[in-house]
Amino acid sequence: MDASEYLKPSVRTSKKRDLEDQSLQLASANKRVALGEITNSLIFNTSQCSLSDQEMTDKDMDEEERPDGTSVDCSKKCRSASSIYNHLRSLEMELHMKVLPNNIEKAQNGDSILSFTYMREILVDWLVEVAEEYKLVSDTLYLTISHMDIYLSSQAVDKSKLQLLGVCCMLLASKYEEINPPNVEDFCYITDNTYTKEQVLSMEREVRKFLSCEGAPTIKNFLRIFTQVSLENWKAPDLQFEFLSCYLAELSLLDHRFVQFLPSMVAASAIFLSRFTIQPDKHPWCLALQHYSGYRPSELKECILAIHRLQLNRKGSSLQAIRTKYKQHKFKCVAELSSPSEIPAYYFEDIDKQSFNRFLRT
Repeated sequence: MDASEYLKPSVRTSKKRDLEDQSLQLASANKRVALGEITNSLIFNTSQCSLSDQEMTDKDMDEEERPDGTSVDCSKKCRSASSIYNHLRSLEMELHMKVLPNNIEKAQNGDSILSFTYMREILVDWLVEVAEEYKLVSDTLYLTISHMDIYLSSQAVDKSKLQLLGVCCMLLASKYEEINPPNVEDFCYITDNTYTKEQVLSMEREVRKFLSCEGAPTIKNFLRIFTQVSLENWKAPDLQFEFLSCYLAELSLLDHRFVQFLPSMVAASAIFLSRFTIQPDKHPWCLALQHYSGYRPSELKECILAIHRLQLNRKGSSLQAIRTKYKQHKFKCVAELSSPSEIPAYYFEDIDKQSFNRFLRT
């Protein structure tokens, strides 16, 4: 069976899920705070510790004022924040060495690169629909793809087993991220019972062997952090900006070549491109984002342009799950936003405090 015969599986609507819809909606309102959100609140309470575009002095971060007028040492919080963030970065570096694009391509030596790329894209598009059907948090989707790529970088997978791998990785990610994860039978049902419960559990055990760091940070974890910093230092339509950043980050999941970039870099690039899409005449980066992310615009350029190409080309693709998802009103229809076809070259030039202030005055 070649790539042209590898048809996208349909999402089977679960009667059980329909009956439980009301209870699931109630449960979703009480979903636990994921690792990314906890570290986000600890690390980047930007009303306390963030740097402005105009000033980045130690004095500004030394103290904050409590409502009762007393002060608290904010520099200690920022030092702690830096330590936690550096730990997240070290975790992603550890994972990154295992999941390079050439590792995935070498492992799938039975297929041509074009064939494998197309089949993986179909699978990810379908998994987006499954996540929507079962109302899974976005962290589950990102962790699913991370698990999947870790396995694909080590083991060749037959075309007939790709969907099985996908649901097993989502089952594992659901157990990690969800309060009430779908059970094994739900994932069998969603595949139209193509696989038995025993097959799913067997593949789950197999995948677990390759997940040495099950809770490794994903793009979503870093996206939360950078979004808070960005909203504190750049006045933009809040929800529209947040949803657009999420949309652009999810587009990156479709292409396995994005594993060449660290999750933090993809998240930072999505923030940059979201700011550019909403206000193309304003510089998309700022000193606060550069300080907290550790990335200069020149370092993000390749990743930004890759996401930009996906953003411009999604209308012509036959795989529309992500675009359809973000065309909904609850996501402010951000998939409909148009982006300029060219990003000015000077936006990628490295900035320091003096050059950025000069740019603001022009």
